[in-house]
Amino acid sequence: MFDTLSDRLSATFKTLRGKGRLSEADIDATAREIRIALLEADVALPVVRAFIKNVKERASGAEVSKALNPSQQVIKIVNDELVSILGGETRRLRFAKTAPTVIMLAGLQGAGKTTLAGKLGRWLKGQGHAPLLVACDLQRPNAVNQLSVVAERAGVGVYAPEPGNGVGDPVQVARDSIEYARTKQYDIVIVDTAGRLGIDQEMMQQAADIRDAVRPDEILFVVDAMIGQDAVNTAEAFRDGVGFDGVVLSKLDGDARGGAALSVAHVTGRQIMFASNGEKLDDFDAFHPDRMASRILGMGDVMSLIEKAEQTFSQEEAAKMASKLASSKGKDFTLDDFLAQMEQVRKMGSISKLLGMLPGMAQMRDQINNIDERDVDRTAAVIKSMTPAERQDPTIINGSRRARIARGSGVDVSAVKSLVERFFEARKMMSRMAQGGGMPGMPGIPGMGGGAGRQKKQQKQAKGKRRSGNPLKRKAEEEAAAARREEQAQQGGAFDLPAGQPGQDFELPDEFKKFMG
Repeated sequence: MFDTLSDRLSATFKTLRGKGRLSEADIDATAREIRIALLEADVALPVVRAFIKNVKERASGAEVSKALNPSQQVIKIVNDELVSILGGETRRLRFAKTAPTVIMLAGLQGAGKTTLAGKLGRWLKGQGHAPLLVACDLQRPNAVNQLSVVAERAGVGVYAPEPGNGVGDPVQVARDSIEYARTKQYDIVIVDTAGRLGIDQEMMQQAADIRDAVRPDEILFVVDAMIGQDAVNTAEAFRDGVGFDGVVLSKLDGDARGGAALSVAHVTGRQIMFASNGEKLDDFDAFHPDRMASRILGMGDVMSLIEKAEQTFSQEEAAKMASKLASSKGKDFTLDDFLAQMEQVRKMGSISKLLGMLPGMAQMRDQINNIDERDVDRTAAVIKSMTPAERQDPTIINGSRRARIARGSGVDVSAVKSLVERFFEARKMMSRMAQGGGMPGMPGIPGMGGGAGRQKKQQKQAKGKRRSGNPLKRKAEEEAAAARREEQAQQGGAFDLPAGQPGQDFELPDEFKKFMG
C-alpha cells in the first residue's frame, strides 16, 4: 500500500546524500517534495501541514546544522514525525480485571469486521486466551453463518442463537453472550456488530444500545484502508456519535494509496491498534507505529520478522539443526532437514512479504514481487520423490536416479540436478556460518569472517619477528635468544623432552603433521 510513497521519499532523500551542509533552499526543496508525496498518497491536508511544519522546524535547527551527516539527520526527523502521526507508541489491549473482557467491533458494511473478528480471535488464542465470537450482525444476509465458519477456521468459540437475515434482537444477543461466556469459561468476548453502506442514525443507535448493554472494555473501529479520506470522515462521525477506543486497519495489502492509515490516528486522536494485511486468518498483527514508519522509509521491519520466526520455529529444532550444521562440515544436514526448514519458513507466510521486511529490499521490489511462491512447492515435490537413502546422501544420485526423481515430481532432469547442487552450496555456506566462519566472500566485516586472502595476508605479516636495524641492539637480541634456547635444552626443550636428549628420534603426531602441512 505504501510503495508509491516509499519510492517518492527515497528519491527525495537521495538528492540530499553527499551534502556536507544543508542550506535553507535544500530544506525547503525537501519539504516541498515530501508534501507532494504525502498529498499524492491521499493523506489528509491538516495532517500534511502539521507534518511539514514540524519537519521544517527541526531541520532548520541545531539538530541538523551540527550533525556530522545532515541528510541522515533529516531522514531521522522524517521517521520520528511519521511515528508521531501514526500514533506514537504501540497501544495494547486493555483487559478487564474480572473475566470476560468485552471487545466490540464497529464500522461500515464491507470494512471486513466479520473476517477481522476471526483474525482477532485466532491472534488472542495464540496469546493464551479463550475468545468467544458473538454474532450481533443480524441484518446482513448470511452474516451469522459467515461468522460461524470463520470461528470454526480460527478454532475459537461462537455464540449465534439467532439465525439473522433480519430476524432477532442484536442487543439481547449481546447481553446474553456475557453470561454465556462466564458459564463456558471464555475470558474474552468479541462482539461483531452490523454496519451500513454509510453513516445513518439507525446504525448509530444500534451500536450505542449494544455498547450500553455490554459495557465493552474496548470499542474497536474497523477502517477499510482502501477507501481513502472517506474512512477518516466516517471515523470522525462514529467517534462523535458512539465513541471508540482504538482503530483497526483492514486490507492493508491492497494497492490503494494508504492516506487513511497515515491520517486516521492524527485526525481522530485514537491510536491504530491492529492491522490486517492479507486474506488468511493469520495475516493479522498488532500495529507498531515505529515499525510501519521504518517500512515506509524502506528500512525494513526486522523486529516483526524476528517475532514471526520465534512464533514459528521451535527452539529445540533450531538447536538440533545448528548442531548438525556445525558437525563434520555440515554433512549431517540432509535433504530431509532442508525440507523441514523450508516448510517452517512457509508457515511464516508469503516469501515476498518476509523478504520485504528486510532493510534495503525496497530497491528490489520488482524482483520480490515476481517471486513464484510455487517454487517452494516444486522443490518440496522433488525432495519427496527421492528415496530415504537419496535424501540422506544426495551424492548417490546419478543420471538414472535423476530421471526417476524428475518423472515422480513432474519436473525436468536439469531441475533435479540444479536442486542437488544448490543444496550442497547452501549446506556449505550454512555450515561455515554455524562454525563461526562468517559469510563467504565478505572479507573485512566484523563478525562475518575475514576471507581467505585477508587471513593469509595477516599470517604472512605475523610470521617471524622483525630484526632491529641497530647492530648493537640486534647483537643483544641474538645473545638473549641463544641464552633462551640453551635454557630450554637444559629443561627438556620446547616439546617437554627429557633433559639431555636432543630430540632426533622425536616424531610429531600424524594429525599435527597434516595441520602443519
